Amino acid sequence: MGNLRDILDAAARGVFPPLDGRTTVVPQPSRRDAGVLSFTAHSVVFTDEDPRWVHETLRAADCDALAASMSPRFLTALLDRTGRVAETIDALVVGSPLPGTPSLALTEIEDRDHPRVVSSRRRRDEVRVWAAEGGVVVLGRGVAGRLEVAVEVEEDVRHRGTGRALAAAARHLGGGEPVWAQISPGNARSTRAFQAAGYRPVGAEALLTVRQDRGVAAARATVPGSDRSPGR
Repeated sequence: MGNLRDILDAAARGVFPPLDGRTTVVPQPSRRDAGVLSFTAHSVVFTDEDPRWVHETLRAADCDALAASMSPRFLTALLDRTGRVAETIDALVVGSPLPGTPSLALTEIEDRDHPRVVSSRRRRDEVRVWAAEGGVVVLGRGVAGRLEVAVEVEEDVRHRGTGRALAAAARHLGGGEPVWAQISPGNARSTRAFQAAGYRPVGAEALLTVRQDRGVAAARATVPGSDRSPGR
C-alpha cells in the first residue's frame, strides 16, 4: 500500500485498504508523529518500532482482531514502548477542495506570536491562521504532510453556523488539496459542523506525540521538507 502518505491520499479519494481484518505497519513519516489509523476492517500502525513486536502485541491484546489496534491494552503498550503520549482517539474526516473564495470575510493573522498561532505550531508545520467575525480557522501540515484544519468559535456566536462556515472556508483555502480534520467523537458540535461543511468520515486515529519535556524541536529535526517552525 506504500507509505503513510500514499495510504492517506488514497483514502481521500475514497480508496481504502482491503477489508481483510489485518494490520499494516509502516514507518513513521517523521520523528514527531507516530500512531494508529483504523479504517473499516483494516488498521495501519505508523511507527519505527519492530513490526514483529507490533503484531505480537496485537495478538496479546486478547480482543477481536478488528478492535485490537485501538484497544486500550495495545495503545498502552505502544505508548510505554515508545515513551510517547496521546490525548484521545479521534474521528478522522476529510473535505475535498472547493474552488473560489470562502463566503466568510477572513483576515490572515501574520503575527507568529499570536496565541493561536503558537499553540498550532506545536503540532503542525507551515501554519496559517485566519480570523473571522466570531472565530478563527487554522491550516497547517500535520501527519505525513497532509493539510489539516482546526477551527475555533467564540462562545457568544455559537449556534449561528459559524463553525460550519469556518470549516467550509478551509476547503477553499487549501490550494486544491484535500483538507483533513481530527475530531474527538464526544465533541458533537464540531462533528456536526464538519459534516454540514461537507467533510466525510474516513476512520479513527490515535496520534502518539513526543513528550514536551523531550523537546519538540529535537523531534522535528528529521521532518523532511519541514520549515522547522513548531507544529499544531
